[in-house]
Amino acid sequence: MPSPISAANAYSAISRLTDPAAGFAKGASGEGANFGSVLKDALGAVAEAGKKSDTQSQALAAGKANIVDVVTAVAETEVAIDAVVAVRDRVIHAYEEIMKMPI
Repeated sequence: MPSPISAANAYSAISRLTDPAAGFAKGASGEGANFGSVLKDALGAVAEAGKKSDTQSQALAAGKANIVDVVTAVAETEVAIDAVVAVRDRVIHAYEEIMKMPI
C-alpha cells in the first residue's frame, strides 16, 4: 500500500501537468515543457523508485533495513509501474482510434 506522502506527490505532479499556468500548454515554442520531456521525467521517476526498491531489498537481505521500509518501497514502485502501464495503454488506444479515422 502506498504511503500518503507518495500519493500526495503523485497528485501534485498531476496537478502541475494539468495547470495551464505552469507552462505545459505553451507548446513547442521553446517555452515550458513539452510532452517528451514530461514523459522522460516521469519514466526517470519510475526508474528511480525501482532503484530505491532494489536498494531497500538488498539492505534487508544484509540485515540493515526494516521490512516495513522494504514493503513500502516495493509498493510505491508497483504503483508507479501500474501508472506507466495505464498511460501506455491509453496512448495505444488513442493511436488506434486515430488510425480508424477516415482520411
